[in-house]
Amino acid sequence: MLVFMSLPSHRPTAARPLPVVLFDLDGTLIDSLELLVGAMQHAFETWSGPRPTVEEWVATIGRPLLWQFGQYATTTEEVQHLVGTYRTFQNEHHDRLTRPFAGIPSLVERLSTEGHLLGVVTSKGDHLANRSITHVGLAPFFPVVVGADRTTKHKPDPDPIRFALRELRAEPAQAVYVGDSPYDMMSANAAGVTSIGVTWGASALEPLRRGEPQHVVGTVEELDALLAKLRAGFAP
Repeated sequence: MLVFMSLPSHRPTAARPLPVVLFDLDGTLIDSLELLVGAMQHAFETWSGPRPTVEEWVATIGRPLLWQFGQYATTTEEVQHLVGTYRTFQNEHHDRLTRPFAGIPSLVERLSTEGHLLGVVTSKGDHLANRSITHVGLAPFFPVVVGADRTTKHKPDPDPIRFALRELRAEPAQAVYVGDSPYDMMSANAAGVTSIGVTWGASALEPLRRGEPQHVVGTVEELDALLAKLRAGFAP
């Protein structure tokens, strides 16, 4: 379910100097790789069909869970069984294996304080996405959270980002999207927003580059500096 919070009274306009900043969740805001891999291994533990290696699974992080399991199961019932087993592990171990990346909470809080409108666009289900940002203390800063349940098309399709922009009443030219996977970059580019790839997440640099990010940063400090530079470019 989409989370709504009171938005600032000022709405973004064509002359607004502050870009809207949209973030991916897993691998960008939060470090949850151990949780995602553990849940996958648990789901396939008693599976007799084909299964991914850890590397193959990690390479598809950023796509919806139904799509990921659909690469290995042949029927809807099989997919639902794998998803259910995956989510059982994920729900049980979520809080223990979910933490914000160092520097992210202070960056997000400051961006919000400065007046940037912020949003999360993730392929994670809405309930767990909201649980994650609440658990790590980021929920107060994100008036809009767009998870996999909000749109029928998913990353690398641009629809989830466009959905978030409509909720924030912003145009693509006013926004940036920060993510760690090539699917994030493809979605951002297709939506017409500025794409920023980060290398501290699950995706290696070369796969990330295949998504054609407009910018790539390796640390939260570099992201902070880039956003400051882009902010100057958004000024009227």
